[in-house]
Amino acid sequence: MASHPSSPSSSASTLGMRRRRFLELCGLTASSSLLLPSAAIARPMLSGDEVEVDVVIVGGGLGGCAAALAATRMGKRVLLTEPTDWLGGQLSQQAVPPDEHGHIETHGCTASYRQFREHVRDYYRGHYPLTDAARQNPRLNPGNGSVSRLCHEPHVAVAVLEGMLAPAVSTGRLIILLGARPTGADVDGDRVRSVTIATADGRSLEASAPYFIDASEQGDLLPMTGTEYITGAESQQQTGEAHAPAEAEPDNIQSFTWCFAIDHLDGEDHTIDKPAQYDFWKDHTPDLTPPWPDKLLSLWYSRPNTLKPHELSFVPPSKDGSLPKTPSLNLWLYRRIIDPRNFLPGSYDSGVTIVNWPQNDYMLGNLITGDEADIAKHLEGSRQLSLSLLYWLQTEAPRPDGGTGWKGLRLRKDLVGTDDGLAKYPYIRESRRIQAEFTILEQHISRAERAAVADPNVKHLRATPFADSVGVGYYHLDLHPSSGGDNYIDFPSVPFQIPLGSLIPQRMENLIPGCKNIGTTHLSNGCYRLHPVEWSIGEAAGALAAHCLDRNERPRGVRNQSQALADFQDLLQRQGFELTWPA
Repeated sequence: MASHPSSPSSSASTLGMRRRRFLELCGLTASSSLLLPSAAIARPMLSGDEVEVDVVIVGGGLGGCAAALAATRMGKRVLLTEPTDWLGGQLSQQAVPPDEHGHIETHGCTASYRQFREHVRDYYRGHYPLTDAARQNPRLNPGNGSVSRLCHEPHVAVAVLEGMLAPAVSTGRLIILLGARPTGADVDGDRVRSVTIATADGRSLEASAPYFIDASEQGDLLPMTGTEYITGAESQQQTGEAHAPAEAEPDNIQSFTWCFAIDHLDGEDHTIDKPAQYDFWKDHTPDLTPPWPDKLLSLWYSRPNTLKPHELSFVPPSKDGSLPKTPSLNLWLYRRIIDPRNFLPGSYDSGVTIVNWPQNDYMLGNLITGDEADIAKHLEGSRQLSLSLLYWLQTEAPRPDGGTGWKGLRLRKDLVGTDDGLAKYPYIRESRRIQAEFTILEQHISRAERAAVADPNVKHLRATPFADSVGVGYYHLDLHPSSGGDNYIDFPSVPFQIPLGSLIPQRMENLIPGCKNIGTTHLSNGCYRLHPVEWSIGEAAGALAAHCLDRNERPRGVRNQSQALADFQDLLQRQGFELTWPA
């Protein structure tokens, strides 16, 4: 496969420099004013340049937070590092409301993820001026965005996650280091001995543990530790997947997006300065196969499931809050995180929406396989694309009344916690992926392929059953346009399981993936990358590390010995994991 083994001794320093430069380009240097620890998290009591714990978790996104919850509730001492000043990953620092399947309110996730969702609703009930109807709604959706049953503000996710982790912090089981990033690793054969962490106050901390969980957004520990991994698209010969390319394409990675939040103050002028790259993006048409139907900065896009041209709508609310009916999806409503109708009159002058649309998907390169100059170029290009989209919306977007532009659109810098109004971190859809004991393929989860082999009398299709299941998930196979020039790859899947084998590297003994870096392919990753599945992966990873410490077992031993696997799965079920879908 398109694998990338590396030597820790020769590459860790270079990779650490690239990682530091990446964060600097995101505006996340250790000296940045954005890296002050949250008041809700106690400052860790660390002295010296070494720390030894039971589990080191690199990355404070949903997978990392869920891993910390699992390991600490099993009595383990955990170090959790996060490069930004916000926990929560795609929900918070990347400003992406949760993408979830249609059954999420009743099943298809872990008990702790459902608890997180209810805590979000309780946060609004306890702190916001909701109407009586909204307060009493058991399925309150603060923004009533069409993408999710729980569209909410990024900082609310941070507050809820901090609250869920607070008991472990208070008892000393959990150390959280914000503004901290890995810069290198000490590896002995098939085991990681320690990871070097650059802290927000400029120190270099050596963190050692029996187990390490890589819950970073792009699988940062994999090259640092020499763990074999894959990037981009595998070939059809390698995987047998119907939608895979004829030849492997390791540089062909899903687009990433720099999201932002806006409201609309009708009658006011909040037009930003013209972005430096606006003239380029205004005239840019993505070079994709099949072709993109128009310029990127337009309301046209390729409908994902058919790839036929389709025109969207964009109409923000007027002064009275009214929204006219539109002939197609109104992008204002798509990821709206505040619907004024949920709040007492006068609470909001406008609703608030998140801009994470086809129009600001960055397709001209990726953030994994290039050198430092490439990464810098693509990060800045993505920033400029998002700012250019906003400027186009403010000045040139077509209006139903025949005019152009919506000058009242205002960047909500306060809601994303940055000076420039863009999210703290780009929305990452695809990571490095471990070469795993078991790799999940398209044919395991595709509705068409499962229907072809299913009993015709079966009413509800399911994915290939995995005896080593450690969780479940469901989302259609959804790949956004890629850096390799592919248009959308989007087709139905069926409810699936998360096999333990996908969390176990082929060689490394004590490194466990904790989010998008499990053993999927470029294609199957399209199902396994979303919020509740990432949480389930991370929670399973944290429980696996703790269970192995309690039983003095290795992860691959847990999977490959029937009684050991049964014991672990029983533990997971007692902790609120669902291992199969209801019949």
